[in-house]
Amino acid sequence: MNEAYKQAQMAFESGEIPVGAVIVAGNRIIAKAFNQVEKLNDCTAHAEMIAITSATSFMGGKYLQDCSMYVTLEPCLMCAGAAYWAQFSKIVYAVSDPKRGFSRITESVLHPKTTVIRGIKEKECADLLNRFFKNLRE
Repeated sequence: MNEAYKQAQMAFESGEIPVGAVIVAGNRIIAKAFNQVEKLNDCTAHAEMIAITSATSFMGGKYLQDCSMYVTLEPCLMCAGAAYWAQFSKIVYAVSDPKRGFSRITESVLHPKTTVIRGIKEKECADLLNRFFKNLRE
């Protein structure tokens, strides 16, 4: 989660909503990304989507069953759907998103074999998000 937080900081510095994602296979980081919606002018350029694309390219296949995704904010429904198709073994996220997070709809949007862990490094990630939106309002 520390590396995902570093990715979120890069998003913050780039003027993007500070979300970072890292995908791990075994004990090795195989993909990392941060939000690039503004930079790419693409509403699908979420950190998770970019990281999934990078990880599947690295692994040479569309399934990531033996991989874990660490993300600083609860994935939205789009990203959770992509995570379903990738078949992650585990998704770990820091901050819940009651407005746009997948769990607002249903947890069953994820693959049945995916384990979800919440709240890791929550305070730091929430503080970064709050700072970003406070700066945006000012």
